Amino acid sequence: MSFVVQRLDKPSSYRDHQYKGNVSQFAKDLQFSTTLYVGNLSFFTTEEQIYELFSKCGEIKRIIMGLDRNKRTPCGFCFVEYYRREDTLDCMRYINGTKLDDRIIRTDLDPGFREGRQFGRGRSGGQVRDEYRQEFDAGRGGWGHIRAKQEAQREANIEENYVAITSIPHGASLEEGSMEG
Repeated sequence: MSFVVQRLDKPSSYRDHQYKGNVSQFAKDLQFSTTLYVGNLSFFTTEEQIYELFSKCGEIKRIIMGLDRNKRTPCGFCFVEYYRREDTLDCMRYINGTKLDDRIIRTDLDPGFREGRQFGRGRSGGQVRDEYRQEFDAGRGGWGHIRAKQEAQREANIEENYVAITSIPHGASLEEGSMEG
């Protein structure tokens, strides 16, 4: 059967690259999983907000907030674990693609939370995806790491190469209409 609209209860092509097992074991774990990966969260989204939204689909067992590995601050993802598989699938159907804190969130079936997965995997300690972001995103902490470095270099260049005018050049006047023309 073909669908006009993409099915919201079907897992995406997301794969946990640190998963210990083969592809068939991963698929089997997804078949029985009650855990969701939730991505594209604002760094300012609280656990209470997540609970409020996700509890509409069923009783939540636990929420694990994603943290920056170095700073231990939220870094834009979490895991939501339900008691029942049906509630997990309902969440995929109804909450995936909705807005939370002015951000469109992504949900995806996850084979199950293991200790250590709550930490970002990027070089900076946060999400890998944020390191390559080129646009400014206030909900995700501003510029991506590459762009933030470029901005810092640009500002240093301006400071180094441009001198502020501290005195009035000879022949210039502060009075209005003093220019002839």
